[in-house]
Amino acid sequence: MNSREAAAEARRSLDRTLSPFQNLPHRRPAKGWIRAIRNAFGMTAEQLGERMGVSQPTVQGLETSEADDAIQLKTLRRAAEALGCELVYALVPKASLEATYNAAAQALARHELVRIDHSMALEDQAVADAESDDRVRRFIETELDPREVWARRP
Repeated sequence: MNSREAAAEARRSLDRTLSPFQNLPHRRPAKGWIRAIRNAFGMTAEQLGERMGVSQPTVQGLETSEADDAIQLKTLRRAAEALGCELVYALVPKASLEATYNAAAQALARHELVRIDHSMALEDQAVADAESDDRVRRFIETELDPREVWARRP
């Protein structure tokens, strides 16, 4: 399996894994999950601190850092465990990985084909229709290394 095929298979596999997460609500409560769950249990910051082995002011600091997007995953995991929860961490694509890759690859391929056609026209060897979908698809399949898609911006 070459790198192009391996990358395509990795995208398909991850898309299958991540697709169930795409339609879930992702919004964290305004003051963070730690505080929301702690409050739902009727647990004080001092009680959570005892379960975590830290002080009440430290728990308040953790809750603030979570709300500010500054908490470390290791710390969030510790708090989750103390609350009887499991930390679930994922990057959920806004669109499928395949669709995101294809859009970027097509933009780059069209850009490259226009550039190639311009050079060919200067040499009196013009090729018709740089925008042809079939030509773009063939360029992506045969010429474009997946790493190049992200290395250059059209």
